[in-house]
Amino acid sequence: MTQPPAISFKALDLEAIAPFQGRVVVFVAGSGKLDQAGRRVNRLTRGALERFAESRAFARLKDGEAADLAFPTGLAAEAVQVVRLGRRPGLAEARRAGAAIARGRGRAPLLVLAGALPRAAEVAYGLALRAYRFTDHMTRRDDEADGGDTPADPPVTIQVTRPEAVAQEARATAALAEAVYFTRDLVNEPANVLTTDDFAARLAAMGELGLEVEILDEPELRKLGMRALLAVGQGSESPSKVVVMRWNGGRADDRPLALIGKGVVFDTGGISLKPAQGMEEMTMDMGGAAVVAGVMRALALRKAKANVVGLVGLVENMPDGRAQRPGDIVRSMKGDTIEVINTDAEGRLVLADVMWYAQQRFEPRGMIDLATLTGAIIVALGHDRAGVFSNDDKLAGAVLRAADAEGEGAWRMPLGPSYDKLLKSALADMKNTGGRPAGAVTAAQFLARFVKDGMPWVHLDIAGVASLQKDTELAPKGATGWGVRTLDRLIRDTLEG
Repeated sequence: MTQPPAISFKALDLEAIAPFQGRVVVFVAGSGKLDQAGRRVNRLTRGALERFAESRAFARLKDGEAADLAFPTGLAAEAVQVVRLGRRPGLAEARRAGAAIARGRGRAPLLVLAGALPRAAEVAYGLALRAYRFTDHMTRRDDEADGGDTPADPPVTIQVTRPEAVAQEARATAALAEAVYFTRDLVNEPANVLTTDDFAARLAAMGELGLEVEILDEPELRKLGMRALLAVGQGSESPSKVVVMRWNGGRADDRPLALIGKGVVFDTGGISLKPAQGMEEMTMDMGGAAVVAGVMRALALRKAKANVVGLVGLVENMPDGRAQRPGDIVRSMKGDTIEVINTDAEGRLVLADVMWYAQQRFEPRGMIDLATLTGAIIVALGHDRAGVFSNDDKLAGAVLRAADAEGEGAWRMPLGPSYDKLLKSALADMKNTGGRPAGAVTAAQFLARFVKDGMPWVHLDIAGVASLQKDTELAPKGATGWGVRTLDRLIRDTLEG
């Protein structure tokens, strides 16, 4: 598993700046005013920092952005990175500053002179999130190309005036950063490595953190009546599974929040085969399950005072002589029959059974499912926001507020009885797709049929945000880990209080 960089918090030591070999980071207010550490760096560099703070180049920087002074006179450092910050940086600005530090980090050790900077722990968090790199399958990493002995992940030292207090603040976000890394690793893994067996094994290993983990194999799923889920995976050599993860950190009599994730480890589309171009990206079709796993890991690492159960349906959708066909009719665990119009609308079949099982067994206080469910949500919202569908204004509002607080884009989409007409089947209780119009909405409307009366429910369609072809503020190209931070904050705000 990829680990966040080692970050230590130490007392501010002005005498350690001149001989430090690596990169030195200083923070400068938008006004150009220097703090104690900045004044020390300015003296050592014979006024270079002050001149830069008065320059047009510094004026063009936005709060949270950075620029380098390379090979500064008077320091052993290879560069001084100057980070511009507002007088009282908010959470997003502090994380953006940390991410800017990570982008310029390279292979050099870092000395970050935070001093009395507010939100130093959030700077560290942003740095950790942006420093992620997935290199498990590279035989020679870029940072080893010159054959040097520099460690791939050089140490980061953040000097502050109150190191113990800041380190305490950073513990929760350090746990969350590890959970985001875990999620990103899962999404980035190729399908020949992350099989359903391997995925389940990685989740079972989290039992060491205090989670209760249970794996339901195909014979148990048949006994439970999860025929819709099993139909999706029947064309694959990888056996279908449901993994249940429980964190019982709240009161014994509190009903849990249920998180359900779609875990299609690879999606060819089945008999309704996808086009070849872009199919390699379907290794990320288990993104919903990865987010659920990441949230459960975060809860265990930070010993959350909440009861949460995470359930993921793990399948592979392959074309084969045994694969389900368009026109097949399958019966869900609930008992409803489903006419399969398109085998590429498979994620909703997986979720339908797992959602019903979660409600039957755990009687949760609320239910949130996550899935890379439809291309239609990308058409609607692009790659900036996940689609939020819900039968409960209170729960939907809480999810949207948590996403906004964490800077993870989300937008509420409609549901309504009029969309049910598009799912009407002449041969079964429903079709598995309503066609192209309102494709993301009809997918959510399908799932709504497997939500019990009175159960608060949110469906998050994360197809557009789970993995991206370009860098974002807090993540490199590839898996983003979208949703881990949002759901962890939701749990902290609504269950832990």
